[in-house]
Amino acid sequence: MNLPNKLTVTRLVLSLFIIILLCTPFHLLGIEIPKGPEIGGITLRWDYIIAGAIFMIASFTDFLDGYIARKKGLVTNAGKMLDAIADKVLVNSVLIILASQNQINAIIPVVIVVRDIIVNAIKMEAASRGKVVAAIGSGKIKTAALMMGVILVFYGNMPFELIPLNVAEFFLYFATLMSIVSMIQYYNINKKLILEDNKK
Repeated sequence: MNLPNKLTVTRLVLSLFIIILLCTPFHLLGIEIPKGPEIGGITLRWDYIIAGAIFMIASFTDFLDGYIARKKGLVTNAGKMLDAIADKVLVNSVLIILASQNQINAIIPVVIVVRDIIVNAIKMEAASRGKVVAAIGSGKIKTAALMMGVILVFYGNMPFELIPLNVAEFFLYFATLMSIVSMIQYYNINKKLILEDNKK
């Protein structure tokens, strides 16, 4: 296994740590999580602070593995598949958890997950015909905005909450919009391929 793939697997493992941390009912286990630091009258949560730190490290590996793979010529089909899985596990699982904990609007993970299902279906259809669907700019912007929004949610929208200005919400809704835009672009790029059988 080459270095980029090892970084991708690391991202998967870190994602599982975040899921366990955020979903474990510590109060039922008799474990009391102390309150986090207070900034401007807003008390942060230690589980969110730790999850946010892990999320940032995992997000950095997303950039790093792709950079190394391209620079060193280590891009592989297995690596592409693992990278896509790791990204979805990291971001989508956190979005669903945050929505279940009433930290974000549930429409955000719903749109993101449905979009991913549709785009993955397009990619699989293209792959079955020997065509590789490359990542597009709007998709990358969507991912970056999602990661920024999630990090800000973990840290109570600080320091913007002091203004107050909900930058976390802006990034998440912008990412949701870009996910729809990228889905439409993926469809338009591969429309002829998708409709080919119907024309026959």
